[in-house]
Amino acid sequence: MGDTDEDAATPVKLIVAVDGPSGSGKSSASRGVASALDLEYLDTGATYRALTWWLLSHGIDTTDPAAVAAHVREPLIEVGTDPRAPWTSVDGVDVSTAIRGREVTGAVSAVARVPEVRAHLIAMQRDIIADSAGIVAEGRDIGTVVAPDAPVKVFLTADLAARASRRAEQANWSADATRSDQDRRDRMDAPQSGMAADAVEIDSTGLSLDQVVDIIVRMAKRVPHPRRNS
Repeated sequence: MGDTDEDAATPVKLIVAVDGPSGSGKSSASRGVASALDLEYLDTGATYRALTWWLLSHGIDTTDPAAVAAHVREPLIEVGTDPRAPWTSVDGVDVSTAIRGREVTGAVSAVARVPEVRAHLIAMQRDIIADSAGIVAEGRDIGTVVAPDAPVKVFLTADLAARASRRAEQANWSADATRSDQDRRDRMDAPQSGMAADAVEIDSTGLSLDQVVDIIVRMAKRVPHPRRNS
């Protein structure tokens, strides 16, 4: 039998999965959506950056998959899920700023490709999502791997020039250096960067942040969920 109208309207926990390449505006848009909908926020990329920071600070070769795999479970990585004040800590040390540095940015893609890293951190990310009342999770494989059952899936993109400009502004790098780094990361992250078949692609090139947030919020509001129906 098909679903009844009552079944179709049954509230579900709201999970908004936001995927897309570096510089597409995922983080700012995801925080904006989470704030607008009173949801938690998860930057999955921060967990990979935190592990990379720990490996570098302990002198471990981040280009050696075996060495990375051997230490993946050693650091205690924690992230805050308040979209207005997200934070990341490693072994009790706040590394929210440190993990955005150039050294970590240059090494994180190699670390994220190690199967043991992905297995460990994806399990952590799924636990955070499961423990939330509702959440916006952003990264590169949220809709395809981390939360494939998310009722709202977005693939946020932008043209290369816009992405490079945004990344340069965020990291305070030159445009040329940013474009070169972006091209390298796109190539390395390609295996984890597919768009889910049921995701809605949003090209943010000609859109303001508020416009992107509004589009995603309107998508989310079409999904029945407990916070809206309580």
